[in-house]
Amino acid sequence: MSKKPAALPHIKVLDLSRVLAGPWCTQILADLGADVVKIERPGSGDDTRHWGPPFLKDAQGDETEHAAYYTCTNRNKRSVTVDIAKPEGQALIRQLAAQSDVLVENFKVGGLKRYGLDYESLRAVNPRLIYCSVTGFGQDGPYAERAGYDLMVQAMSGMMSITGRADDVPGGGPQRVGVALTDLFTGVYAATAILAALEVRHRSGQGQHIDMALLDVGMAILANQAGGYLNTGQVPRRQGNSHPSLVPYQDFPTKDGAMLLAIGNDGQFARFCEAASHAALAQDTRYATNPQRVQHRDTLVPLLTEITRTRTTAEWIAVLEHKAVPCGPINDIAQAFADEQVRARGLVVEQARSARGRAAEGVPSIRGVASPLRMGATPPVLRRAPPALGEHTDEVLAELGLDAAAITSLRSKGIL
Repeated sequence: MSKKPAALPHIKVLDLSRVLAGPWCTQILADLGADVVKIERPGSGDDTRHWGPPFLKDAQGDETEHAAYYTCTNRNKRSVTVDIAKPEGQALIRQLAAQSDVLVENFKVGGLKRYGLDYESLRAVNPRLIYCSVTGFGQDGPYAERAGYDLMVQAMSGMMSITGRADDVPGGGPQRVGVALTDLFTGVYAATAILAALEVRHRSGQGQHIDMALLDVGMAILANQAGGYLNTGQVPRRQGNSHPSLVPYQDFPTKDGAMLLAIGNDGQFARFCEAASHAALAQDTRYATNPQRVQHRDTLVPLLTEITRTRTTAEWIAVLEHKAVPCGPINDIAQAFADEQVRARGLVVEQARSARGRAAEGVPSIRGVASPLRMGATPPVLRRAPPALGEHTDEVLAELGLDAAAITSLRSKGIL
């Protein structure tokens, strides 16, 4: 663990979000040192605690009932169980909000208003509070009341229409991205907005409401595909692993499998042709520049396919890396984590559970992926493993000033 100071140790975050987009946002803040208190339903907790398989294994290697899904997005947080449907639970949330800098929630539009936990109600309690709402479609518009899910947004935004093989080839048809891309990007955008709002508060002394919508993010991350359509009127289509604006930029077969070529300029293409002993291809007027290669993709790609089949993936990588031609293997996840660069960067981390966590879930430690944020002076920190359900309830409520008798009373009423 780094001995350098964290970036956000002075920030308190009240996390009322579940599943992925909101928790991904708050984990980013937690990794940066913020104190994140995660509010969960008594008895069941975040839905993702039960999304499996795969499930966590105990010290004997046997599966437990706790899903691995939850662990990927809830480290460095403290878990507190509170029933917000009950007045006593709502009062606890208001007390926590009064002492917090940030609140993140992903209830349906208006869902927290009936509990007196909406932005306007909590702003009256804490004008400095930055309140981030994450929904499928935003706080206004004809779809505002609808529930939104990543897969739905991947479909509605057009993402699936540009992902997968073309309709006229085997296996063609729309495909979702292999992870919940819009959820994850919404979490990243939300964290960015929160950090900006903290800077504004530093100047103005006032908090604000942040309205994050999965659909907005899904449209934004269409990036160049959206830009192309908006400025030309041409609707992009699925084309497998190839690139609409670069050639060759896709997977190619090798003698023992496949590799990825990512050639982004004419110099790289010329160096590839030279390394492949086909230097004349780079002089051919049909292929000399990238726009020409894109225009003549249908003839160039078959030629390159015949060339790449002549060597193994490892042989191609050895040759092309020496020539500064971007290329690489197409790994499965196990191969990716075994890669020497991944190991050198320390991208796998292991966190021991607290005694309470081990007793609650029977899991001695949890492995995860390190934060990709590499900050020289204030790097991300690893303080807590993903918590057992309600692991920190007594601790956090004691910080509010509740004594053991009061906490016991709340627990007996089913509030905790």
